[in-house]
Amino acid sequence: MASRLDFNISPRGELLGLPVNGKRVSFSENVFYEYENGKIAGVWSIVDRAAVEAQIAKSSEA
Repeated sequence: MASRLDFNISPRGELLGLPVNGKRVSFSENVFYEYENGKIAGVWSIVDRAAVEAQIAKSSEA
């Protein structure tokens, strides 16, 4: 099963190892789930880290 999650958040500290420190960022995450016997057996996630980095850089310029 696949899912697309959209986030619009202001995390404190770090996000994906990046120093966000309360700056608002929006991004999407694609998540893929593998099921076995009706239970989640594996999860894979893809986040556009470059989009998050660009937003942090842009808000630092302001």
